[in-house]
Amino acid sequence: MARVVHFEIQADDVERAKAFYGAVFDWAFQDWGEFTGATYWGIVTGPDDEPGINGGLLPRPAPTGGPGTGTNAFVCTMQVEDYDAVEARILDAGGQVALPKMALTGVAWQGYYLDPEGNTFGIHQPDPAAA
Repeated sequence: MARVVHFEIQADDVERAKAFYGAVFDWAFQDWGEFTGATYWGIVTGPDDEPGINGGLLPRPAPTGGPGTGTNAFVCTMQVEDYDAVEARILDAGGQVALPKMALTGVAWQGYYLDPEGNTFGIHQPDPAAA
C-alpha cells in the first residue's frame, strides 16, 4: 500500500506564493533546486513529530484554465518501494506518463502520471544512489 508522502503547489509567481503560505500557515521554505536542477522550494509544514506531510513549490509549467473552469489542485506524491513495478501498474490500469522517471540526485526517483480522469499525481522511490 502506498501513502501520500508529498504534495506540490504550482505557482505563477513563486515568491508571491511563498509569502502567502508563509503568512497564512507559517510554513518554511528550503531551496531544493540543487536536487531538482530547476527552481523548487521544499515546504516544511510543521515539526516532524506532528502528523502531516511536507511538500514543494515550483513554477507553473503551463497556464491554468482560469476562474470558473474547474479545480486547480495540489499534486500529491505517493512513496513506493519499486518505481518500475508501480509505473507498470499505472500504465496497465489506464494511466499515462505526464513527466517521465527522473533522478532527484542522491535522493530518489520521481515521476508524474495522469489518471484516467486527467488528474496528475507523482510516485517517489527513495534511493540515495539516484543519479
